[in-house]
Amino acid sequence: EHFVHVELSEALPALVALIEGHLLRERVEPVRTPLSPEALLERLDLALGEQGVPFGDVVEQLHEVLAVTPTTASDHFFNQLFGGRDGAAVVGEALAGVLNNSMYTYKVAGVHVLIELLLVKRMGALMGYDEPEGVFTPGGSLSNLAGMVMARNEAVPDLMDRGSDGRALRIYTSADSHYSIRKAASMLGIGRDNVVKVAVDERGRMVPEALTKAIAADRAAGHVPVMINATAGTTVLGAFDPLEPLADLAQREGIWLHVDAAYGGSMVFHPDFRAHFAGISRADSITWDAHKMMGVPLTCSVVLVRHKGHLTKHFNETADYLFQDDTDDLNPGTRSLQCGRRNDVLKLWTAWKTHGDEGYRRRVQVLRDNTLYAREIVEREPRLELVREPESLNLCFKVGGARADKLCTAMNRRGRAMVGHAFVDGEPVVRLVFLDPTLPRERIDAFFEALLLTAEEGELPEVSR
Repeated sequence: EHFVHVELSEALPALVALIEGHLLRERVEPVRTPLSPEALLERLDLALGEQGVPFGDVVEQLHEVLAVTPTTASDHFFNQLFGGRDGAAVVGEALAGVLNNSMYTYKVAGVHVLIELLLVKRMGALMGYDEPEGVFTPGGSLSNLAGMVMARNEAVPDLMDRGSDGRALRIYTSADSHYSIRKAASMLGIGRDNVVKVAVDERGRMVPEALTKAIAADRAAGHVPVMINATAGTTVLGAFDPLEPLADLAQREGIWLHVDAAYGGSMVFHPDFRAHFAGISRADSITWDAHKMMGVPLTCSVVLVRHKGHLTKHFNETADYLFQDDTDDLNPGTRSLQCGRRNDVLKLWTAWKTHGDEGYRRRVQVLRDNTLYAREIVEREPRLELVREPESLNLCFKVGGARADKLCTAMNRRGRAMVGHAFVDGEPVVRLVFLDPTLPRERIDAFFEALLLTAEEGELPEVSR
């Protein structure tokens, strides 16, 4: 018997053909009309069998899979906090798959550990850290989880070994913060009921006075304040919590301050937005996602820590079968949530090396200009109503005579655009997000024309069967 092996030299031409075919289809069909799960299972041969099939047949099936995959990098995609496609970063992404290094030791990752250390130092310096520590994670939710683990352990020092002593551990976050905070609380045994949602002002920013009262009430009740989670770029409004007064409060109360800058962190490249980051250098930890505003392929997130040694303190475990050479500084596995870890740093380094800080400053400027251009359209059009001034790159508005959630669904089903909806003041709104710097103004005009046309048409079509 022998194992049928597909050589990379045979696979690469197939990969190129698949990519070229996908890009061509994307230009012709920038929005895919969604199919039901039943229709997809009927159309595609997805089943795995006892016997394999020739690689050429698999490639043909991959063409079919790509043909029905939602297009999330076209100029008709405004649905999530990512968009567009950076060719330089894609090259780094592809090479990471070819190399297949695991990022736990210098022994097996080599130069890529040095690249990670360099990126951590550079990103930490942009946030005002003198001696930053950090590690890349598979997404902002995991970076936030890492921050919460450190905060919990610092608040209750013997918890790592002995477990909870029964006291309620309290996490404070804004009412508009990301859902990963509640999810992490449930995973860590803190409990979702112990996540305190602090009131926000009319711009969606956490109110420090409300936070002060919440902490005082919890201390009086015998609870343990563990962490303040500030958000730099909320998911719906793109708002930045007031970091300086929150840092003052955290210092005064002796509470860990974490800043979830997964979305908004990249705005630090632009001098016009640095005021939003005043006080962030005082945070104990920061989440920053490069796969959002920096345009790097999913996923590419980092958790940064102000004081060197905290990650190792809270995540290191003895493993003499793995950590056999070099110092802990050169073995990122000693400060990571994971053991085996994908190389997510090469794609960011490749893109950053190509664009430089100035390139990212220009990127942020273009994205902000597009947001303000769209805002002007909303202001001019009597059928549209702006619900908030855009704090960053999110534009939230209503469309007269149409419910936003149904309207956004209709846009997708009719193949016109993929755009998200959200709730502001308890009412559904269109949440238009600009993350693709290659987007021409004509495409923005066309989006609003299609939106208004869809609103006029009324009833939604059924999902394709």
